[in-house]
Amino acid sequence: MNEENVKIRSGERLRRYLINLSQALEEAEKNFSGGSEARKVLEEAKRYFEDAKYYYDKEDYETGLVAASYAEGLLDALRMLGYTDFTWLRHIEEKKIFMGGTFDIIHPGHIRLFREASRLGKLYVVVARDENVKKFKGREPVNPEDWRLEIISSIRYVYKALLGDKTDPIKSIEILRPDIIFLGPDQVFDENYLRDELNKRGLGDIEIMRYSSRIGEYSSLGVIRKILSKYCIRPDQCR
Repeated sequence: MNEENVKIRSGERLRRYLINLSQALEEAEKNFSGGSEARKVLEEAKRYFEDAKYYYDKEDYETGLVAASYAEGLLDALRMLGYTDFTWLRHIEEKKIFMGGTFDIIHPGHIRLFREASRLGKLYVVVARDENVKKFKGREPVNPEDWRLEIISSIRYVYKALLGDKTDPIKSIEILRPDIIFLGPDQVFDENYLRDELNKRGLGDIEIMRYSSRIGEYSSLGVIRKILSKYCIRPDQCR
């Protein structure tokens, strides 16, 4: 899956969002009963909606989705406070996107990959447990799992981060039941094995995508090597 495909999908997502918002705004205006302050909030929701349409036309779908979500939040707040009433006539299809990995040393490549994945829906990231990192990579991670989880949880593109299962790497997928499993271009994972395991567990309808475009010359191992080259002048200094 390349960047162009991601862009097409996020554009379709925003298009559906705009249709839904247009209908909700029309109904909210018709049923509005609030005062001047509540009216300001409604007008602000309209402005965000117009911003979302502008960014859709400019093909800046990421910014458009953010603006649309602000409009949605303001409308929901007005409805909860009793100033208007409306129905979301069309369900906003928020696909559930799954990513998994060690994420030991976060670099710009990770952030850009999270951004691309989040364009497709709500991004859930599963962080590998320390013992599994050691088992599969033959070394302990630099940062422990609770540190890595906290860092991933704080990234704006990640809807939710959680620790993986200690014994079954597919268990997290089974629990979350995502619509899409999003693999990075350099992520070592046998897609045929993954597909077979999903089919065995009745999860064959989950789509597997691999982002094919390499995002810069970034790697966690490269960062580690750079640290060693700069700070370990003598071998005994690296112990």
